[in-house]
Amino acid sequence: MESRYIPAVSNLKLSDSMEKDKALKTVERDKIDFIDLMFCDLYGNLKSVTIAPRELEDCIDYGKWFDGSSVEGFTRIHESDMLLVPDLSTYLRLPWPRDDKKVARIICDVHEPSKNPFEGDPRYILKRNLKKAESQGYYYNVGPEIEFFLFRSKESTAYHDNAGYFDFSPQDLATGIRAIMVSTLEKLGIEVEMTHHECAPSQHEIDIRYSDGLKTADSVLILKQTIKTVASDKGLHATFMPKPIFGVNGSGMHTHQSILSNNGENLFYGKEDKYNLSSLAYYFLGGQLKYIREIAAVLCPTVNSYKRLVRGYEAPVYICWGQRNRSALLRVPKYSKGRVKSARLELRCPDPSCNPYLAFAVMLAAGLKGIEEKIEPPHAVEEDVYGFDDRRLEKFYIKTLPADLKEAIGEFARSELAKATLGEHTFEKYLEVKSTEWGEFQRSVTDWELDRYRNA
Repeated sequence: MESRYIPAVSNLKLSDSMEKDKALKTVERDKIDFIDLMFCDLYGNLKSVTIAPRELEDCIDYGKWFDGSSVEGFTRIHESDMLLVPDLSTYLRLPWPRDDKKVARIICDVHEPSKNPFEGDPRYILKRNLKKAESQGYYYNVGPEIEFFLFRSKESTAYHDNAGYFDFSPQDLATGIRAIMVSTLEKLGIEVEMTHHECAPSQHEIDIRYSDGLKTADSVLILKQTIKTVASDKGLHATFMPKPIFGVNGSGMHTHQSILSNNGENLFYGKEDKYNLSSLAYYFLGGQLKYIREIAAVLCPTVNSYKRLVRGYEAPVYICWGQRNRSALLRVPKYSKGRVKSARLELRCPDPSCNPYLAFAVMLAAGLKGIEEKIEPPHAVEEDVYGFDDRRLEKFYIKTLPADLKEAIGEFARSELAKATLGEHTFEKYLEVKSTEWGEFQRSVTDWELDRYRNA
């Protein structure tokens, strides 16, 4: 069976004629004026180049050249030429016009001039790891819960509202704005399961329906663009910064995960188990617990990420698991009788500043390593771990996530799992840019320091 994740590569044509004909007819039917060819850099920032519809056929056949040396994490200046190869299955007409012109988007894979996939393309990295899972009969599904803040302007953190968890209008001033966001996402083919106001003032959450890892990563990119676009249209600023305000909850990207078989069976479900988990699910859970410190720099990628991972704000700090325990790193959502497909694991440390392709790749790799090594997780912890003293933490063999980006980088640098998952090019580049980021932070002077020490 041909993999659903890795397209065939040809030295001449990059797509078959049936796909191409369908794409060209669809663009003509939709009366598209511009096509945005989208991809992302190492950080997960959305990048694009715009072409006219008349250029699409040539782009499908031969790709579109661009300067890879100008994109973070790609190539050096003396090897800059790279190709964007459109994945025609990602074609969408965008719901917001550009100067009254109709715009579509196509997500692209990045290739070398040889037409081979570029090993540093985050989308290719995820596809490669999904294909590895597929070769073992596993299909990785994920469903993220994406939190964000809406502020009154880009220049400040002035609240848009003072509502709290699940509050509704009139306390929640963004009820109508989120409705526009959701309807726009649905037009873009992204199924939204739920949306609501979160715990902190001006904080919101949108949960998207679980799907295979590649489709979901693509959806996260367009979701973030949609939220920012709608917010901007309403005179607000949306941010996915993990901890923009001291003293209130930060924004996470809790991610629900399951493994399906080739025929759609949920391999995480165990009928007789207390938590309705299979042995495969336990091994997967054990792998993520064992390797989480090594991949934290990818899941929580910024200096600011570790300001969120502190006690008392429903953010995970301790490496443990449980069912109803929201202080745990990995949670087993309550099983609904008769809904076999609902058996899953929820990883609570990722935040929305991460690159979704890289994040899902390392999460999958850690879980697969657990299956391969048959890693049994420790006993579940159903108590509030925030209240544990050192003796109780030791009793339950509970360790902590890295305290800051420096510690996370150190764990990442020694990780053979991370290197194998990302590939040597991206592993080395990621280590370089994150070490630079930490160095810049160390040398910077913050408002906190000025307030505390300027009168010394």
